[in-house]
Amino acid sequence: MKTIKKLGLVSAVAFAMLAFSACDDSSSAGGDDNETSAVESSSSVKDSDSTEESSSSIDKKSSGNETKDKSSSSENKSSSSTKETKVSSDSKSSSSIKSGDSSSSKKDVSSSSVNSSSSVKSSSSSSVKQSSSSVTSSSSEYVPFDHSQTLGSIGQEGVYKTFTDSRNGRSYYYMEFKGVNKQGDSATVTAMAENLNIGEMVAGDKDQADDSKVERYCYDNDTINCDRYGGLYQWAEMMKLPSECNTKSCADSIKPNHQGICPDDWRLLTYDDFVVILNSNGNNDGIKGVRSTFGFGGYNTTGYSLVGAGYNWNYGFKNIGEAVYWFYPEEDADSPATKASDSFTGQSLNSFAKYSTKKINGFSVRCVKSK
Repeated sequence: MKTIKKLGLVSAVAFAMLAFSACDDSSSAGGDDNETSAVESSSSVKDSDSTEESSSSIDKKSSGNETKDKSSSSENKSSSSTKETKVSSDSKSSSSIKSGDSSSSKKDVSSSSVNSSSSVKSSSSSSVKQSSSSVTSSSSEYVPFDHSQTLGSIGQEGVYKTFTDSRNGRSYYYMEFKGVNKQGDSATVTAMAENLNIGEMVAGDKDQADDSKVERYCYDNDTINCDRYGGLYQWAEMMKLPSECNTKSCADSIKPNHQGICPDDWRLLTYDDFVVILNSNGNNDGIKGVRSTFGFGGYNTTGYSLVGAGYNWNYGFKNIGEAVYWFYPEEDADSPATKASDSFTGQSLNSFAKYSTKKINGFSVRCVKSK
């Protein structure tokens, strides 16, 4: 009887140990599943190339009508995303080790689903970067306009010199114009063969009202147009007078050889200067002899190289490539408070005249060498 009792006790102990072992194996298997899921989630974060984008992707996967098991898996993935943010190198290392492990077919399907989601996010991220890169590239590839193109064939004859404005480092072509003035006397003018481009750009629907600095309009509010055609200036700005001179007479402030916003040793172009230029260098082509051959319907016989800079008229841009206005340093005799003298020419015109328009308009500026 004692022997039978001992055997029964041994059997009971053995049975209990077997049950305990089975329970431990089940718990261990569940832990492996959770760890693999977390690492696969970490892998998708790495592939997406952006922690925030991956986080968004994981949030979307966990939304909707899902079972508790999927919700639990989502929490593990979210936890893994947090780990990636704090210790990205550890997550990447863990991912590379786990990717070589063999696993059940269920794990493979889950991993494939995550990887597929990752590839979509990665592609999206890549396209955004490429788009951003192309914008940057477009901006960085802009090459300053070669103003020698506006000079035409005369630019190859060595008649031009260059001058650099120390205020902004911009260089200008200029030359000597030997002609006759309005009295018919011989005269010489040394003038820029390009429009002036200096100052801080302000929007075309605003006045150039800051008297502490030079301001300019750029056609269509685009500085590329200033580089190509020069700035556009209201009369008071061109004259370097207080902006209130656009709405009142400032005749007492107009000086002979008025410098305005031109560089030192240069002054603003006058009507008399333009008459000399128009009749210079054997020009028999009238106004076409001062207009550039580069898209402005001229012959540039004189070398003045006038371009179709357009203008700002009543706070609106008009006629780039088609026409150009320029002010003179004088007020209109009949309306000195609001108007100034100017001239105009267009691509289809064979002449020009002296006019009078509002001082608030924005026109091109040319400078002449002071004697």
